[in-house]
Amino acid sequence: MARIDDLFALQHDRGASDLHLFAGSPPALRVRGDMEKIADESLDDDELREMLFEILTPTQRQEIEETGDLDFGYEVAGIARYRCNYFKQKNGIGAVFREIPSTVLTVDQLGLPQVLKQLAMLPRGLVLLTGPTGSGKSTTLAAIIEHANANRKCHIVTIEDPIEFVHHPKQCIVNHREVETHTQSFARALRAALREDPDIILVGEMRDLETTMLAIEAANTGHLVLSTMHTMGATRTIDRIVDMFPADQQSQIRTSLSESLKGVMSQALFKRMDKPGRIAALEILLVTPAAANLIREQKTYQLMTVIQTGRRMGMISLDDAIADLLQRRLISPEEAFEKAVEKDRFAKLLKAPPPEF
Repeated sequence: MARIDDLFALQHDRGASDLHLFAGSPPALRVRGDMEKIADESLDDDELREMLFEILTPTQRQEIEETGDLDFGYEVAGIARYRCNYFKQKNGIGAVFREIPSTVLTVDQLGLPQVLKQLAMLPRGLVLLTGPTGSGKSTTLAAIIEHANANRKCHIVTIEDPIEFVHHPKQCIVNHREVETHTQSFARALRAALREDPDIILVGEMRDLETTMLAIEAANTGHLVLSTMHTMGATRTIDRIVDMFPADQQSQIRTSLSESLKGVMSQALFKRMDKPGRIAALEILLVTPAAANLIREQKTYQLMTVIQTGRRMGMISLDDAIADLLQRRLISPEEAFEKAVEKDRFAKLLKAPPPEF
């Protein structure tokens, strides 16, 4: 048992999402979004380095020494998996560990919109989940994959950096691939996946042009592709994808997206008021013929109208989703105001609104 496993046990017991260990600073946990120190004394670089290196392979040790950065996955039996990031900083080494629960929660257990189950059952197309780091995208994607795993008979391939949630085969066959451990890159694994007879492909992140192009191609050739991007809102997400391509290819990409894109969900995470924990609000765009036409004609700024008129289909704006949580007294007005798009809608609910409102 590695010495750091005791800290992982503490993280798990406290219900913390992240463990922070930095040379020159006290160790800390992120609990319900807030940082909490778990000791008063700062960590010594030599002692921390020895503890952190205990769980690394020789290859991983070489990578952090040579590049100054390292991402990998680590599992503590009986507790959880961890997404680990090591880096060099001014005072020495540092590391952040995100806990990935051993049990994959369902759409219902997470209180997510039922339309996500419909997206999991699509025969083909591209489904994107967007939002800032730490907004729970991986948890939501895992719930979608798990619904497919339990209700479809197909082959699922996941490509991640590193592997996060592990899906045990139910109705489906599931293969997990980790970048730099099982394959060289997202793009290489995605290209290979097209020859592996998959029905569903999870791409951890569409972070570069080649991966994005291959994901769209896979969606257009009969596969259901699920992925994430660090954007907020359906309109910004589509514009970001188009802007990744050279100007002379953007018209063609808009056409491809209008045919392949089936849904865009933008997620924000909030502290709960009713009980410990956090809850997500999702903006949901389903790509109807009307939405596809707007994408093709470079009128993405009108997509919010499609969302507002498509509520009976499961579409909803982020502000309306936040308002629903607020009405159910699950989140505070302060949380709602902080993460809302149109802040003046929620400013009147604050006890002390900022002067500009």
